[in-house]
Amino acid sequence: MADDSPRSEPDARVEAARYRLRRGAEARGEEVEEVNAGQPTMDQRAHVIENAIQQAIRRGDFDDLPGAGKPLPGLTGTHDPDWWIRRKIEREQLTGLGPPALTLRTEHAEFDATLDRLGSERAVRDHVAEFNRRVVDARRQLQGGPPVVTPTRDADEEVARWTERRNARLRAAESARRAEAEALAALGRRERRRLRLRLRKGR
Repeated sequence: MADDSPRSEPDARVEAARYRLRRGAEARGEEVEEVNAGQPTMDQRAHVIENAIQQAIRRGDFDDLPGAGKPLPGLTGTHDPDWWIRRKIEREQLTGLGPPALTLRTEHAEFDATLDRLGSERAVRDHVAEFNRRVVDARRQLQGGPPVVTPTRDADEEVARWTERRNARLRAAESARRAEAEALAALGRRERRRLRLRLRKGR
């Protein structure tokens, strides 16, 4: 049965006595027995670990691991010292956290979707102006952190693109309504009545 009692810390006086005896033995040319004799050396430990890895490979313990044969995610060929912060923000969908360089980069990637949720040209221009102000402020900050590489946005261009996307959505919705009306008109009177009843029950 193993001894579970806590081992006492080495006494400084004992260590000093051992040191004096070792120095005296070395001065007399005697062979000095190391205190840690019998314990494996670093090379021996490395050899044991390497053997364990090779045995695991032969058993197939490393076969069919998730992501085997695939490139590591997030490798873009450029070094990003803040990759782990950006990965955590993206994975956990955190908002408002992290240095401005990263939060602005996320907003830049989702800019069109953010503008599409706005209902007027005035709101779009206000959002672009606020975004640009924060980009400029982040470039001027002296707190350290990653550099800000997010570009500012041109308000006129963003309004034009926002209008184009909104008109496309309106045309798609109108086409869907027209197709639904034509399909309803093609039905007979009884079929239309049954369809209306189903729609009322589904409300």
